[in-house]
Amino acid sequence: MTQPATDDETPIDDATRPPLSAERLKAFVDAVVAIAMTLLILPLLENVAEFAREHKGALDYVQQEGDQLFSFGLSFLIIAVFWMNHHRVFDRVEKVTNALVWLQVGWMFTIVWLPVATAMLGSMGNDATQKALYIGALLLSSLLMLVTRLYLRRHPDLHRIPPASLRRGIIAEVVMSALFAVALVVAVLLPDIGYAAMFLLLLSGPAQALIARVWRTREHRDAGRARTR
Repeated sequence: MTQPATDDETPIDDATRPPLSAERLKAFVDAVVAIAMTLLILPLLENVAEFAREHKGALDYVQQEGDQLFSFGLSFLIIAVFWMNHHRVFDRVEKVTNALVWLQVGWMFTIVWLPVATAMLGSMGNDATQKALYIGALLLSSLLMLVTRLYLRRHPDLHRIPPASLRRGIIAEVVMSALFAVALVVAVLLPDIGYAAMFLLLLSGPAQALIARVWRTREHRDAGRARTR
């Protein structure tokens, strides 16, 4: 979108606009994540008041609201992990472009959506749509971070991330996205397994190590061929 001309009548568009400081974006992301994590607790607070009116004890609450407590803990942990992952990337990002800002807006949308999906998980009966909305949001979040890392790889002037670290991050995001996709398919097609399909994420570490090993082997082979030429 072209902006109004400046004093010298030279229009400013997105292609020529200089990069922005990353600090305000980092602060905004931190605030959004904190609010999303806080919102997770609201359904539990409402139920506490209801149990109090019915003169039920804490044990009754824990027994009857076990699903909501589990979904709260799961989503809280997931958002915390996603935020730490995001923080590790942007800790060394110094400038952001409009494209990078919009990628983070999309990522924040997936985080803000999780409290809604979590409330469904804890209070509604399990169905395919609910699983798609919950695990699908996790998949989309991981994909957006993958695209973010790829974008940063193509724009080294925006950050101080070592190439090797960026490469490892890309491998991690590819593995996580693939596992989320498999978990989504399994959860939807096999209702009896349901959200237990997310235990596939335990394969993330071994899969990342395997891919990294293959990548290093290929790089060493290519370097050896280059030296013999």
